[in-house]
Amino acid sequence: MAVNKAIFPVAGLGTRFLPATKAQPKEMLPVVDKPLIQYAVEEAYAAGIREMIFVTGRHKRPIEDHFDMTFELEVALEKASKHELLDVVRSVKPDDMECIYVRQAQALGLGHAVLCAQRLVGNEPFAVLLADDLMVGKPPVLRQMVDQFDEWRVSLLAVQEVPAEQTSRYGIVAGTQVNENLMDVSRIVEKPAPADAPSRLGVAGRYILTPGVFHEIAAQARGVGGEIQLTDGIAGLLRREKVFAYRYDGKRYDCGSKEGFLQANVELALTHPHLGPGFREYLKTVAV
Repeated sequence: MAVNKAIFPVAGLGTRFLPATKAQPKEMLPVVDKPLIQYAVEEAYAAGIREMIFVTGRHKRPIEDHFDMTFELEVALEKASKHELLDVVRSVKPDDMECIYVRQAQALGLGHAVLCAQRLVGNEPFAVLLADDLMVGKPPVLRQMVDQFDEWRVSLLAVQEVPAEQTSRYGIVAGTQVNENLMDVSRIVEKPAPADAPSRLGVAGRYILTPGVFHEIAAQARGVGGEIQLTDGIAGLLRREKVFAYRYDGKRYDCGSKEGFLQANVELALTHPHLGPGFREYLKTVAV
């Protein structure tokens, strides 16, 4: 069965970006000229996914508005013959893409957010994309993972090697190498201390999961931080199904941190087809 649905957990409060996120969702913070959530949705669309499921919370209406039709804006652009801008606005949500919204009433963790979408996913494999992790790859990272899923038909976790002192920020995996890019996972630990980490392979914000994970999430007790962790659900899934870790080809920007957000803005601006050359020249004038 193909991966046709993607879950975007977007109910978080974005406290690390206050006061910028006091009245707007962190997922709507722009990197160069697009909000974070749009990068993630475009990545899913490029992977062949057409059904986008947003798990939202209070104050997240701007995300819904962003992917809705803006009649007044489109009419104004059309009357002004600003056809290039009109194409940009309409490209945010292609006609064959469906957006569905479900509310996560309480912030009980990533596992709980995924569980909120169970009824909409049904008995199908699905992707999970965390908008905080802006991923750049050729082909796009989720496209790489969908291709791997089509071949192996098992749950997949995007992973990258992380510094030993940062293992407490990630779910960390260990297992047996299948090939250069794939590992058959035997163990996954949520945010271990460096001394307790089974490896230095940290899970990044891209997953393809089989529907069996819903049962595991629902059956587990609260984990690290008193939350229902997706990592614990995947650990339960390991007892019944194979789960592979995939070393993706690309770069991840941790836009949940201010440093990563700034890095993404600078590096993506430099590669922007229109802004890049001028911005590069500007940076040469800035004292470091």
